[in-house]
Amino acid sequence: MLNKEEIKKIIPQREPFLMIDEVESFVPGESAIAYKNVNKDEWYFKGHFPGNPIMPGVLITESLAQAGAVAILSMEENKGKNALFGGIDKMKFKKMVVPGDRLKLEVKIIKRKGPIGVGEALATVDGKIAAKGELTFAVV
Repeated sequence: MLNKEEIKKIIPQREPFLMIDEVESFVPGESAIAYKNVNKDEWYFKGHFPGNPIMPGVLITESLAQAGAVAILSMEENKGKNALFGGIDKMKFKKMVVPGDRLKLEVKIIKRKGPIGVGEALATVDGKIAAKGELTFAVV
């Protein structure tokens, strides 16, 4: 299990935009399983939505991307680099994510050619799908 400080040694994101709290497991270049503990004090809940806090889908997607970045940027040849979005495909949102939820983030790298790749991404809460889709990345 990696904590936030250990995650920061792999990916460049920092608070308030570090969207994963711990990494359960990862295989460099292949997969990662991470978690985001969604709490009521998240910066985005001030405006999304007052009195009815819901984690924005784009931030669920970013959380998934950061989990995938752990898998890609932990490869020896990618240390110190960034993984940028190249595309988001087939992303579907199935469940609202609210304060108190523990978001499980699973990413499997399904294609890689040079610095470009695709990850199959799945976010769940208590075993129920919150979001799923494919994320294209470019390592720079």
